[in-house]
Amino acid sequence: MNWRVWLPLMLFALFLGVAAYQLTQPKDDVVASGMIGQELPYFELPPAHSDNPGVTTADLRDGKPRLLNIWASWCLPCIAEAPQLEALKEQGVEIVGIAIRDDPEDVAQFLARHGNPYTRIGRDDLSEVQLGIGSSGVPETFVIDGNGVITYQHIGDIRADDLPVLLEKLREAGA
Repeated sequence: MNWRVWLPLMLFALFLGVAAYQLTQPKDDVVASGMIGQELPYFELPPAHSDNPGVTTADLRDGKPRLLNIWASWCLPCIAEAPQLEALKEQGVEIVGIAIRDDPEDVAQFLARHGNPYTRIGRDDLSEVQLGIGSSGVPETFVIDGNGVITYQHIGDIRADDLPVLLEKLREAGA
């Protein structure tokens, strides 16, 4: 009968010990995609605005490596990365965009204000493609090889010192 009194206390102490251990472990701020090294899932996205066509999986399997940029007009870090995307475009990099939970009018205003480095922009109103490729937020940029395989993921806004890494990853993907 004595063990019945102590069992809940011992279980609670075990729980506290596990919780304390977890709190001492290093924090992981990055949620990497589980899709790296895998083909993109099938999708067909309508255009996010009238100046660029939408995006399909087939568009990303035409033999040419490119960047796939997940962004939104309401995303402040997306504004910060706009000059770097323009710089990549000027270096001949093809960039395909997916606008997340965005209005076509807001997309058009964003592009008019900050530049349009995209050859295509798909509208992902429910974040289905974003989640399907393992993206956890905006902005995120993926290197896609010519067969539609995700070879690299850049989490967060692209900064000037990230450009050499992205260019190298594109070369590795066959650019």
